[in-house]
Amino acid sequence: MTTTGRRRGLGQHFLRDARIAQAIVETANLTPADLCVEIGPGEGALTFLLAERAGRLLALEVDEALIAALRSELASRPHVEIRQADARRFEYRTLPALRPSPQGRVVVIGNLPYSASKAILEQLVEARTAVSEMVLTLQKEVAERVAAEPGSKRYGALSVLTQLYCDVRVVMTIPPGAFRPPPEVDSAVLHLRVLPAPRVPVANEREFRRVVKAAFSQRRKNLANALAGGLGCGLATARQRVAAAGIDPRRRAETLFLNEFSRLSAPLFEAQIPSTD
Repeated sequence: MTTTGRRRGLGQHFLRDARIAQAIVETANLTPADLCVEIGPGEGALTFLLAERAGRLLALEVDEALIAALRSELASRPHVEIRQADARRFEYRTLPALRPSPQGRVVVIGNLPYSASKAILEQLVEARTAVSEMVLTLQKEVAERVAAEPGSKRYGALSVLTQLYCDVRVVMTIPPGAFRPPPEVDSAVLHLRVLPAPRVPVANEREFRRVVKAAFSQRRKNLANALAGGLGCGLATARQRVAAAGIDPRRRAETLFLNEFSRLSAPLFEAQIPSTD
């Protein structure tokens, strides 16, 4: 399969609305001290605007034809690099060394392919110590899941594991007609600022992630039953763990706040529950 075929397979739609492109770039508030990393520059709707503001721009693209065109059009700008790379597998932790100034930020901007958006977001959050901010265009439903609050039907593991480390806000909704070809659903721009420390204390990040994913693994079940199934432990052990955290075992995961997940992932019963990692 060609790189163009792979890109189409990811469900990528090219932004063609100049007004929206301008608004996305302004959200990042880039300075000459900043490194900007653009995911999926495509035909350059954002790239040329970003090149005017960032001290250094690294654009990650998979399509060889698009890379050739962008390199040709941006050849006169030595601070811009168009690199062939898959954003799902890129090593984001290497980025701080590329900043034009040690005081500058690493800002990731991108119109994420629909089918890869969750994987890319998880990679970025995992590499949070190397990234300052993100301005990401995603399918509206996914953006709303990331920003959802407890009690919402959209609130889930993606919400918890992102909000633990980032301030999250939905900047704007983008209609299908702003893209070529138009997608079948609305998109949204998400602005994430990485926090200097997790929003709540977490004794063991791996265990926290494991508990959160288990809690949401069976959304229709109460918390104790979901944990029993998701963690592979007995129901009595799961109930004991939930009770020890001061939480009613009959509640559902979507009602829990971050501090409750923090208590739930405390290591009190960790030895009794087999690890799946």
